Amino acid sequence: MKVKELMTPKPIVLRNKDTIMDAAAVFVKWHIDGAPVLNIKDEITGIFTKTDLMKAFIDRVSPLTPLVEIACKAVQTIEQEADIMDAWNIKVGRLPVVDRAGKLVGILTRTDLSKKLLSKEKQEVNELKAILNSSNNGIVIIDETGKITRCNPSAVRILNLTSEDSVIGKNAQRILPELRLYETIEKGYSQYTEKIKFQDKTLIGDRILLIQNEKITGAVSVFQDSSGLQNVIDELNEVQKISQRLDAVIESSYDGIYITDGKANTLRINKSYERITGVKREEMLGKNMLELEKASYISESATLKVLTTGKTTTIHQKFRTGKNALVTSTPIFDNGGKISMVVTNVRDVTELAHLKEQLEANKELAKRYYSEIKEMRLQILNTADLVVEDEKMLETMRIAKRVAKVDTTVLLLGETGVGKEEVAKFIHKNSHRKKHQFIKINCGAIPENLIESELFGYEKGAFTGANKEGKVGLFEIADGGTLFLDEVGELSLDMQVKLLRVLQEQEIKRVGGIRSIKIDTRILAATNRDLEEMVKTKLFREDLYYRLNVVPLNIPPLRERRQDILPLVQHFLSVLNEKYQWNKFFHKDVLDTLYEYDWPGNVRELKNIVERVFIMSNQDNITVEDLPKSICAEREDKGLIKTDQIMPLKDAVALVEKQLIRSAFEKHGNVRSAAKVLGIDASTFVRKRRKYEET
Repeated sequence: MKVKELMTPKPIVLRNKDTIMDAAAVFVKWHIDGAPVLNIKDEITGIFTKTDLMKAFIDRVSPLTPLVEIACKAVQTIEQEADIMDAWNIKVGRLPVVDRAGKLVGILTRTDLSKKLLSKEKQEVNELKAILNSSNNGIVIIDETGKITRCNPSAVRILNLTSEDSVIGKNAQRILPELRLYETIEKGYSQYTEKIKFQDKTLIGDRILLIQNEKITGAVSVFQDSSGLQNVIDELNEVQKISQRLDAVIESSYDGIYITDGKANTLRINKSYERITGVKREEMLGKNMLELEKASYISESATLKVLTTGKTTTIHQKFRTGKNALVTSTPIFDNGGKISMVVTNVRDVTELAHLKEQLEANKELAKRYYSEIKEMRLQILNTADLVVEDEKMLETMRIAKRVAKVDTTVLLLGETGVGKEEVAKFIHKNSHRKKHQFIKINCGAIPENLIESELFGYEKGAFTGANKEGKVGLFEIADGGTLFLDEVGELSLDMQVKLLRVLQEQEIKRVGGIRSIKIDTRILAATNRDLEEMVKTKLFREDLYYRLNVVPLNIPPLRERRQDILPLVQHFLSVLNEKYQWNKFFHKDVLDTLYEYDWPGNVRELKNIVERVFIMSNQDNITVEDLPKSICAEREDKGLIKTDQIMPLKDAVALVEKQLIRSAFEKHGNVRSAAKVLGIDASTFVRKRRKYEET
């Protein structure tokens, strides 16, 4: 700190011609103990204090005596640019402060210095305490006797201590022997970066001697948990990886990239900039753009314009290679709103003509990728877990695994809900096309007038309402991958003709387009309809049927692979329990009932039933009462009395009567019709129905 920052400027002064009485009046008026005495040239000739005043009074000097006639104390001054510690070492109560010419500019008192230095010392102590308390490293300090004098919060945390107060004043060798702090005092030298085993932790720390006036006054241990250090290392490695990726991005850019700091000093140049400009990065790195512009490395600097305007700037620039370039410089602002960097993009405009064709191709590719991403959002690529234990289904999957290895067309046949789509995904995932797209389209769910544009895409302006940029079809999106045509039997005859052409020629033509586009797409088709019968009735083209039916794969219904029922039930239940963090389970009677049910809706119906009873049941134990009545009724229908079963006649009659009443009511839906078909009146039917419902 400089003297001028602490001095009192424009101090009260006395003149040589002033008398002792004048000096006394000044002291009383301004409440000061002394003042410098100046001559007519404003030069300091001395300093007159209250002590001098008292001495003159004792010596009976006349109050009217001018100060110039009194032998004032020799005056010592200090320059205003001096450090305050220099002033402190002079040990003068009131110290005149002068400029370089020796003119008085202020006064500095010993009291001002004392207050400032005391305040500074307190501030340094507080800062030291703050540093100790905020340090992420543990710090333990002992005095020369080995007693702990300081233990910061991080040390309390790392060493699992109760508090700082619990160890202050105690012998470190006794309560924290692992730190070996007193050993540092005994050996008389410091130890750095050593591993410390403490309980179940491995610490890394330093043991440092504290020496004052060539005497050992204690020791300090600074340590950290190595697990925290490992986290820092991992984070640093991650930052390095990100930096390397950023470097790779910058270096791989076809455009030249030139980066400076906020003062136009060159920070980074990529290889494309070297190629375009013919300048080596070694010639420019670290140099200022002003210097480079003057040296004619560049004809004009967009960076310098940005630093002047604070806005993105684009200029046309010619380099010494003869190439013309479009240069765009963009400012990067810090949190304070100041420019911290300028990033310049340099594009060789002489090559634009050569890039035009490639640009068009890139636009087409971007359009395809956009359509692909959009389509993928609408579909789930990952196949759900296949649960297969029944031998019939296992054999089906073995065949699917074999045909997956070749590109032949597969026709998946089976009832609704048997899992044709899951088998199709299984084939795709086990094929050499697994790294490419799996695209599904439900031929029965898309209106006939839109199916062609969905499959083959369309050119811009192909029809009213079309996207102005056109659209890529699903065949193109699935190029290299697999296209799954679900419900293929729902296609119109006109669409069947166009699909047959694609299968034969492996090329498509967009709606409204004239250019044929080659594709490499594997076709998987599925239907629950009888295509052979449709061929006979002229609803499905025979030639397309044979094209699709290269390898037919029949997916058996769930009732024909009952060994899969209970594993599927447990799988769906497990997924739901995990999703909702519940612990529900099926009673044995429920599993028996589900096993015996014929499942006309197959796996889809089974999954829906499991989810329904899982949600609707009030207890963890799911019982038969939680099942839909239709499933329970089928089991009871199967339990009708057989003639070879022996039971009391009365019980057999009651069982048959109960089952007939229930079946009649479920079939006809009202009492009057059910009673009529059983040959009894309505009142009797109601009475008997109520009786059996209560049992």
